Amino acid sequence: MPHRPTRRDVLAAGASLALASQADGFPSILIRRGQKPIVIASANGNTFKNGGPRTCVEEAFQRMTSGQDVLESLIAGVNIVELDPKETSVGFGGVPNAEGVVQLDSCCMHGPKHWAGGVGALEGVRTPSSVAYKVASETDHHLLVGKGAQDFARDMGFTIEPDLNTESSRRIWLEWKRRADPDHYLNPANRGGGDPALLSMIKDGILDPIHAWGTINCDGINEKGEICGVTTTSGLAFKIPGRVGDSPILGAGLYVDGSIGAVGSTGRGEANLYGCLSFLIVEELRRGAHPKDAGLAAMRRMKQNTVEKRLLDEKGIPNFGMQYYILDAQGRHAAISTSRGQFAVCDESGPHFEDCVFAWG
Repeated sequence: MPHRPTRRDVLAAGASLALASQADGFPSILIRRGQKPIVIASANGNTFKNGGPRTCVEEAFQRMTSGQDVLESLIAGVNIVELDPKETSVGFGGVPNAEGVVQLDSCCMHGPKHWAGGVGALEGVRTPSSVAYKVASETDHHLLVGKGAQDFARDMGFTIEPDLNTESSRRIWLEWKRRADPDHYLNPANRGGGDPALLSMIKDGILDPIHAWGTINCDGINEKGEICGVTTTSGLAFKIPGRVGDSPILGAGLYVDGSIGAVGSTGRGEANLYGCLSFLIVEELRRGAHPKDAGLAAMRRMKQNTVEKRLLDEKGIPNFGMQYYILDAQGRHAAISTSRGQFAVCDESGPHFEDCVFAWG
């Protein structure tokens, strides 16, 4: 009776063929190809270089594909943006709060290790994402805020600076101070349509609307399928001192499940916090949704949750910005936005921009 080859026979034959090919000078047969590595980020992740040779996504991709830990690679990438004084929505030179003080928020999550760290209202440290990483790797906590976060950063060896303003960020704040009610609180009896001073500065071209609510999110997956993410921001421009947005909050500004995917956000943090929408997107991915469809589901939920007239346009559509950057465990990715724009990507073809999916299209 003829011998029927077993699975072990087939694998052994394949291994022998691969070895024989190598001996003959031919490339070996690749029986299994790993995950294609990729890094995605908000658009500023492929814009700012802080005087260096690479953008955030380039730096992260190069480190990640050279064997460095995925999360460490992503943080090295966003450090470039945090340190660049020209980027006024992140890190050093970020637009300050209502009292002229730069307060920074950040969160990071490590998929394979199942841990995370965050900081909120951190003053005096240019790279809050690096402090968030130390919270994750050196403590049993997730989130440290205010003076406690600063004291921890000092204990970890970070330089504490008295002021993170640049000439540009201070000039923007002084212009706002001239235009605004210094109390900076909404009138409970008349909750108007946003901060009139901030909106007038955007209208007059003094402040880019992206940098009024801007942030950077960066997510990556390596050839082993290890997935991580980081979000970092200077928060809402001219916020009430002590305000912490969605960026450092698990499930809102960032959420990673190492077997499912990574999601981060930029935009109006309060709207995102209300629905924990990064967590919702990951759960949609878990049910098998494509990143695009998962992100659109979150946008529908956000629209449903937005009921105050001051936050809606004449068509009943949310009048604020929100973006989600989504990367699943298969390497599929998408960005969903309330405005037409682009996001940053770096893969084997190099750094480039791709179009966001318009949420209301």
